[in-house]
Amino acid sequence: MMYLYLKALHIIFVVCWFAGLFYIVRLFVYYAEAQAKEQLERSILTKQLALMANRLWFIITWPAAVLATIFGIWMLIENPILLQQPWMHVKLLFVVLLWIYHFKCHQFVKQVENDTLKKSNSFFRIWNEGATIILFSVVFLVILKNAFNWIFGVVGIIVFSMLLMMGYKFYKRIRERNNN
Repeated sequence: MMYLYLKALHIIFVVCWFAGLFYIVRLFVYYAEAQAKEQLERSILTKQLALMANRLWFIITWPAAVLATIFGIWMLIENPILLQQPWMHVKLLFVVLLWIYHFKCHQFVKQVENDTLKKSNSFFRIWNEGATIILFSVVFLVILKNAFNWIFGVVGIIVFSMLLMMGYKFYKRIRERNNN
């Protein structure tokens, strides 16, 4: 019974972690867009976005990441047989990739705090797909419990992401053409 409580808590904090990751990157997009504004508007927006990013990152995203990891490790301690299953090895690889993504986002948060973030809003729109791919990969992997079949779901999300990016670029061209 303890394992099921741990699993529920793990899922809750994973959802919170991803919510924080998705929203922080959206704030980076807004921050990058604010760089093109007039000085007064830019100053007001970047200050507010920095405050929002800081609160989101340190009050929600970091605690959720730590708690998701703690409950995940605790689940493995309660049910060590999971470590003998190949799909779990692949899942743990994705967890490592997620932590790398998280730490890179942390660097971007620090750049926002110091007003030194130089990446474009287009970069962050693409960057956001990283967390999406990891999320889809892990969900398919955990549900299918197969180290191979999850690939079809991931390939699908990659193709979908590419179509989304092409749509974004097409929309951006139309918007630029209409502004001229």
